[in-house]
Amino acid sequence: MPPSLPEAVLLVDGYNMIGAWSYLKKTRDRLGLEAARGELVSALINYSALQGYATQVVFDAQYQNTCSSQETINDNLLVHYTDFGQTADTYIEKSCAALRPYLKQSHLCRLIVATSDRVQQLVVVGYGAEWMSAQQLNYEVESTLKTSLSKHKQRKHSASRFLANSIDAKARQKLAEMRRGL
Repeated sequence: MPPSLPEAVLLVDGYNMIGAWSYLKKTRDRLGLEAARGELVSALINYSALQGYATQVVFDAQYQNTCSSQETINDNLLVHYTDFGQTADTYIEKSCAALRPYLKQSHLCRLIVATSDRVQQLVVVGYGAEWMSAQQLNYEVESTLKTSLSKHKQRKHSASRFLANSIDAKARQKLAEMRRGL
């Protein structure tokens, strides 16, 4: 385990999210699984960065004869494809087991697993992880994005062409007094 651990690690069962989020299901049905995976990863890029989570999205390669692989998207997001015959559930369980000592030593504040699989929920909670349903993660992702956009919009509207308008009233009063020589 690296010496500097994030405050929270989020493990996401990728295909579980695609099957549960309505817009990802539509994308999968219309454009294919690859497009739905891309859309999920895009949503989690922003969410992970805004929340400060180290996120791993896990996709099964259970029915494909491929070796496991990882793709680092950015500092906050990693996409992992499991080995042939390994499920995302198994990978997530092993990750929870590996991170459990760090939870106990308080080096890692939170370990969150996003899946709607009931059995998986019970297993990961047993390892000390928090559980989040697919629908809850969808809500959190959308809510975080809306909050971020509204903050950005507020800053954009409050800024005008004069620097003095972007400072608080007390500072503006002080500047006015200085201008008048008071």
